[in-house]
Amino acid sequence: MSKVLTCAALGLAVVALAAARGDESAKGGDQHFVHKASGAGLAEVNLGFLAAKRASDPEVRKFAERMVRDHTKANKELIALANKKGLKVAEAMDEKHRKCEEKLLSLRGAAFDREYMDGQLKDHKEAVGLFEKESKSGKDEDLKAWAGKTLPHLREHLKMAQEAHKNLKGTSRTSK
Repeated sequence: MSKVLTCAALGLAVVALAAARGDESAKGGDQHFVHKASGAGLAEVNLGFLAAKRASDPEVRKFAERMVRDHTKANKELIALANKKGLKVAEAMDEKHRKCEEKLLSLRGAAFDREYMDGQLKDHKEAVGLFEKESKSGKDEDLKAWAGKTLPHLREHLKMAQEAHKNLKGTSRTSK
C-alpha cells in the first residue's frame, strides 16, 4: 500500500512541477503558440533587416522594410501579452531561421532576393496556419483575440510575398 501512495504522491508532484514550469501540458497549446509566434516574429525582423540592406530588387527591399516595421510592432504586442499571462517568448531565432540567415549571408544579387522571398513565402504560409489555429482553438481568450486581430496582416504579408516573388527578374522558380 505504501508503494501505491508513493506513486500517487510522485504523480501529483510531477503534475505540480509541470504547472509551476508552465509546461505545454499545464498551459495547453497557448505556450507553444507564443513560443512559435515570437520566434517567427524575431526571425522576420532579423531577416528583414538583412534583406533591407542586401536586396537588389527594390520591391524585395520595400517588402523587407515592411516586414521589419509590422513584425516589430506585433512582437512588442505579443511580448506584452505573454508577460501578462506568464508565458515565455522565444529569446532567439530557431535553428531553421539561423541556417536561413547563414545562407542569405553568403548570397548576393538576384540569388539573395530569390532565397529571401522563397523563405518569406514558406514562413508566411506557416504563420497563417499557426495563427488560424490559435484564433480558433486557443485556450486563452486574449491570445485568441490577438491572433485573430493579427491574422489579416499575415495574410496581407503572404499576398505581398507572392507578388514580390512572382515579379522577381530572372526567376524561373515557382512559389512554394
